[in-house]
Amino acid sequence: MIRQYELVERVKAYDSSADEDALNRAYVFSMQAHGTQTRESGDPYFSHPVEVAGLLAGMKLDTASIITGLLHDVVEDTGTTLPQIEKLFGPNISRLVDGVTKLSRLELQSDATKHAENFRKLVLAMSEDIRVLLVKLADRLHNMRTLHFVKSADKRRRIALETMELYAPLAERIGMQLMKDELEDIAFGVLNNDARDSIITRRDFLRESGGDLVGRVIEELRQTMAKADVDATISGREKSPYSIWRKMERKSVSFEQLADIMAFRIEVESIGECYQALGAIHSRYPVVPSRFKDYISTPKPNGYRSLHTGVFGPERQRIEIQIRTHKMMEQADFGVAAHWSYKQDVQAVEGTQYRWLRDLLDVLESAAGPEEFLEHTKLAMFTDQVFCFTPKGDLINLPNGATPVDFAYAVHSEVGDTCVGAKVNGRMMPLRSELRNGDQVEIVTSRAQTPSPTWERFVVTAKARARIRRFVRAQERDEYITLGRQMVQKGFREEGYEFTEKGVEGVVKVFKMHSSDDIYASVGKGEHSVREVVNAVFPGARDLPANDKVVPLPKPKNRSGKVSAIPLKGLIDGMAVHYAGCCHPLPGDRIVGIVSTGRGVTIHTIDCDTLTRFADEPQRWLDVSWDSAVAQEKTAEERTFIGRISVIIMNEPGSLGNTRSVIGKSGGNITNLKITNRNMEFFEVLVDVDVRDVKHLTNIIAALRATPAINAVERARG
Repeated sequence: MIRQYELVERVKAYDSSADEDALNRAYVFSMQAHGTQTRESGDPYFSHPVEVAGLLAGMKLDTASIITGLLHDVVEDTGTTLPQIEKLFGPNISRLVDGVTKLSRLELQSDATKHAENFRKLVLAMSEDIRVLLVKLADRLHNMRTLHFVKSADKRRRIALETMELYAPLAERIGMQLMKDELEDIAFGVLNNDARDSIITRRDFLRESGGDLVGRVIEELRQTMAKADVDATISGREKSPYSIWRKMERKSVSFEQLADIMAFRIEVESIGECYQALGAIHSRYPVVPSRFKDYISTPKPNGYRSLHTGVFGPERQRIEIQIRTHKMMEQADFGVAAHWSYKQDVQAVEGTQYRWLRDLLDVLESAAGPEEFLEHTKLAMFTDQVFCFTPKGDLINLPNGATPVDFAYAVHSEVGDTCVGAKVNGRMMPLRSELRNGDQVEIVTSRAQTPSPTWERFVVTAKARARIRRFVRAQERDEYITLGRQMVQKGFREEGYEFTEKGVEGVVKVFKMHSSDDIYASVGKGEHSVREVVNAVFPGARDLPANDKVVPLPKPKNRSGKVSAIPLKGLIDGMAVHYAGCCHPLPGDRIVGIVSTGRGVTIHTIDCDTLTRFADEPQRWLDVSWDSAVAQEKTAEERTFIGRISVIIMNEPGSLGNTRSVIGKSGGNITNLKITNRNMEFFEVLVDVDVRDVKHLTNIIAALRATPAINAVERARG
């Protein structure tokens, strides 16, 4: 454990103006506050905040960050309060400590919700001051180093998974490569120790069998730089076991097929010398195609700058070479923390909101709750990047697989909401097209446009998905309000009462809601029954008739007007049944029934995204299936279902007519058609077709795919 004077000396060694008195007071205060508390290792608990402070000092952070490291657990784990911290150390330290401290009053919530709420708080705090994240990462790094002392294997796995999914990517986002590598390596050892040990064993064998290959490569590179008159420092660094594992997974190759297990680094003084060194390497050794990347002219989103190239180097070894300045090297290893080593950069870093962090705040605003926000955050963290440009030349970095819709939302939320089309490199392209490095993208907008629910199926950025879901939720709420109001009005009439908005508004507080619309929406969703509303407005009202539970509907009629049986098993006779418009289930699909008060049973496909809303309400699920016996009795004319397909058609004369003919010849009948997007080269259409079952719809889709006028076709879910 670091002693008090040792910590102060470490800080004073790189910051002579550090507040020595404040550091001493924080050290003593934290030690007294934690008192006799111990960790699972048996060490005094106080050893943890001291080690965290030591890690922060190793990053050469300012005095406020070191003090926050010493105090980061006193509010959460002792009787100390934030007002006490503010009185003793000032509002700045109090704010930083509060940002790192977990929320304490979450007793009634699930573990998942607690975790999500705490992460939401952390994001808000670090958006105001990035030092909150630096302290949190140092805290997590020391906890990971001592994770082996935790007795519960489940708890170790949970902490390791959380580190791998959130904290290691966050470290990468602010450029702290060394911390990211160590966090990933420890977590990898917990989550898949056999794989880690295997990679280490094979890496060590490769090193031994190659003799002093690394030394010989470094010496030859040094001679190459000397001939080019470049003063350079050259070193070799092995990739971490987890980095090797990820590359093996991503490229589907074996360990022996990897060529860049070792990366060689050339450090020079200036940017000009970086390109001079690159020229010397490329003139001496053959270049591996598509392995050159210039992160100096186009830095990574986290500020990382370097030249990367792959060559068939000394002894015909395929190697990776990274060329950068000394300052770039420090930035690559320590990221944002490196700025504190340069006094002129401190003001620029404190309170800085990185673009990805601003995007997280946009997601936070659009998410339905903390758990959805956490889901979107994980999505945003685990992504490789592609770099695209606006028509003005502004750089937009996006995840791999991003589409023009993701690009539009990255430019601005309103641009995404009103997006109707996109030009990629001057050519109109479908909104679902995947963007590539270097694409120039121009978004076409219209004030009349609103986000399409179908966009959620192909967007990959958290911001785009959150905004689309927000719009869909608002749209669904309006529909629930309309339905709920109609149900309540009907209930009032059946009871012989006159319906008034004022009466419903008068019982808002009874239902612990904010407005009458909230009551209507809850009735429309099935969360409250009409009976509850009428009884609240007119206490003592007699029970409503049984149709408040289920509204019997007439059985569907075929085209001839005859009643035909619904081919479903698992339902009670007379129950109201309708098929979900979100997934359009067909005979042959695996299905499930969802019971809604006042609406009967809604049939969904088993993989319908809507079902996630009912995950916590198993009592509303019905085990239903198609009745094959009834299905076989009916002819094609007597029983049809709506199948929905999405078609991208070439914008040419007769193409829509050809589409209609193909569907008709395949035994389908178009009942509805909607053009969702149109431009000079193609248009996208949603088509509702009467079909017998899944096989029938599949045959129609296959026939359409064989039609030259059709660019793409698939079954639509929405």
